[in-house]
Amino acid sequence: MKHLPGALVALAFAACATHPDPAPVQPGWAGAWGASPTIPPSGGRAFDNQTVRQVVQLSQGGGGVRIRFTNEYGTAPLEIGAATIALAGPDDKATGALAPITFGGNRSVTIPAGAPLLSDPVRLDVKALQSLSVSIYLPKPTGPCTCHFAAIATSHVSGPGDFTNADFTAKETFINRAFISGIEVESDRPATIVAFGDSITDGTASTADTNRRWPDVLAGRLAAAATPRAISNQAIAGNRVLSQGAAIFGESALARFDRDVLAVPNAKWLVVLEGINDIGLGGASPPSAEQLIGGYRQLAERAKAHGMKVYFATLLPYEGARYFHENGEAVRRQVNAWIRTTPEIDGFIDFDAATRDPASPHKMRVELQSGDWLHPNDAGYKVMGEAVDLALFR
Repeated sequence: MKHLPGALVALAFAACATHPDPAPVQPGWAGAWGASPTIPPSGGRAFDNQTVRQVVQLSQGGGGVRIRFTNEYGTAPLEIGAATIALAGPDDKATGALAPITFGGNRSVTIPAGAPLLSDPVRLDVKALQSLSVSIYLPKPTGPCTCHFAAIATSHVSGPGDFTNADFTAKETFINRAFISGIEVESDRPATIVAFGDSITDGTASTADTNRRWPDVLAGRLAAAATPRAISNQAIAGNRVLSQGAAIFGESALARFDRDVLAVPNAKWLVVLEGINDIGLGGASPPSAEQLIGGYRQLAERAKAHGMKVYFATLLPYEGARYFHENGEAVRRQVNAWIRTTPEIDGFIDFDAATRDPASPHKMRVELQSGDWLHPNDAGYKVMGEAVDLALFR
């Protein structure tokens, strides 16, 4: 039997001593729901002495929740007179006790212009795919709402008064999110998937109030596999990678990335599906593939610097859409080829392959498109959600 010299033995023990076991995962917060705020248009929706009730479905459960309120595009302070939260049933009405939402222990709060605000934690046991009802009383004129404008979900607005602790018959409804941009859940192993994109991730043309966006389908599959993951949907309909369009379409992906991705708690995975609006709205002179790929590289590097795994999704076919052009189609194919082959990201999801018509690969399969040849219908979003390999999120 050979013996190591004493010095080598000492070095071996020293090496072992300098590599302790990894620290255990600490409990914390995960982003179980999200809705990126957008710039209000001139004359945008406002409220005064009214209660707004909104229902959201969580992708992951936990033993407590907290809400991210937003006045990020407000030009004056926003006063919240009271707010409550409860489990919600299919009719959007509370099915359990209404829990007060507090802010530093207070029932009311004023959010400065241009700022978000996190509530105190609320002790509430929630399960993956359960819905929550959030009621906000707005006692004073709010000015144009910091809203998410393509919620694909109905919000309920009361007549005059505080109805945060009572049911009410809506005096009006609207399909936006108002003054809330995220709900976080307390988790023993917090980790968030951020779905970052445009209307196709936002769920445009899916059936309202049914949670049939592709990230919702993915959340259902993860829950069914007993591996629920928090998914924060940070998509904005009409959004572009490189430039900003109309106000309600939000700041460009490059501009909003820090707020909508890096600020999401315990963001571990990034899925990017964006660029078709840059291409389509460019008409006969779209940005080049090199320009779009340059933008993608920026997003990937910024995410990786924060320890995230980065996945890009191929751009869906769009021939037949009102802004289709052969020049744009050439760029789409080049971009998709880069996504499928680049070693600069951790993987890709092939939504193009999942949705295209084999007989005409520039077009979506007719049974998967909503009628505008750009957005999928419910069946199309289901196909997309089922095309994602769950192993990406282990």
